[in-house]
Amino acid sequence: MSSDASEGLLFFALFINGGLAGAIYALIALAFVLVYKASRMINFALGEWIMFGALLTSTGSHTIGLGLGGAVLVGCAGMALLGLAFNAIVLGRLAMRPVISLIMVTLGLGALMRGVAAVCFRGVPGAIDLPIPTDSVPFFGIDIAGDKLVAALIAALCICVVSWFFHASRTGIALRAIADDQQAALASGIDIRRHFALVWASTGVVSAIAGVLWSFVAGGGFGVALVGLKVFAIVIIGGLDSVAGCIVGAMVIGVLESLGTGYLDPRLGGGFGNIACYVLLLVMLMLRPCGLFGRQRPERV
Repeated sequence: MSSDASEGLLFFALFINGGLAGAIYALIALAFVLVYKASRMINFALGEWIMFGALLTSTGSHTIGLGLGGAVLVGCAGMALLGLAFNAIVLGRLAMRPVISLIMVTLGLGALMRGVAAVCFRGVPGAIDLPIPTDSVPFFGIDIAGDKLVAALIAALCICVVSWFFHASRTGIALRAIADDQQAALASGIDIRRHFALVWASTGVVSAIAGVLWSFVAGGGFGVALVGLKVFAIVIIGGLDSVAGCIVGAMVIGVLESLGTGYLDPRLGGGFGNIACYVLLLVMLMLRPCGLFGRQRPERV
C-alpha cells in the first residue's frame, strides 16, 4: 500500500472515530441546551450530573443486582427526581434573582454532588457493562470499534427523540414559547413552573443515559465530571440556544480532537486533543460570540 493511501486511511479512521465520539458529546450537550433554551440558565454542574447518572445506574446493576433495563431505569428515575427536587427546592427560591446567583448555585451543586458521590458511591464501579459487541466492524478498509459504533447509534437515537419532542409535541412548543418570552407564555396560560420541572426532569434522564454511554466507551469515575467543561465549549461553539448547533459543534469538536491526537500529538507532545475544543472556543468567541447557529437576542435600551 502506498504512503498516500495509508495517509488517506489514517485520516478516514481518525475522522470516523471523532464522529462517533461527537455523537455522545452531542447527547451530553443536548442536556445543557434543554435547560438554557427554556430558562436561559447555564448549568455548570452538568459534568457532575453525567457522573451521578452513571453511578446511580452502576449501583442498580452491581449493588442491587438489577438487569440492564432495571439499572438504567433506576439511574433515569433517580436523576429525574434530582432534577425535580433541584427545581422545586433551589431554583424556585431564586426567581427574579441576578444571573450570577443562578451560576453560583450550579457551581455549588456540582461541588456538593462530587462530595456526595465520594461518600455514597464508594466502591461502586464507575461504569456499567453493556451487552454491546466489542468486535471491530470493517468499513471501507478500516476497523471501527463495535462498542463505539453502537454507543453512537444509541446516542443519535436519543437525540432524535428529544429533538422531535422539543419541536413537534405540544409540550415542546410550550417550552419554545417560554424560551422566546416568559411573560407572553405566562399570559397565554402556560404553566411555567410545571414546564421548568419537566425540563429539569428530562435533563436528568438524558444525563443518566449519556453518563452510561460515556462511561462505557471512555471509562467512568470522577473524570466523567470533566466532560462538562468540554461540553460547555461545544455549546458555545454551536450556539447556546440551538439544538442543531450543539450537534454540529459536538461533531466538529469530536473530529478535531481525533485529528489533533492522531497528527499533532506525536509531533508536539501528548495533550493537544484535549485542548483542541478550547482553542476553537477562543477563536469562535472572537469571530462569532453567539456561536454558529446561535441567535443574538435584541435588547431594549
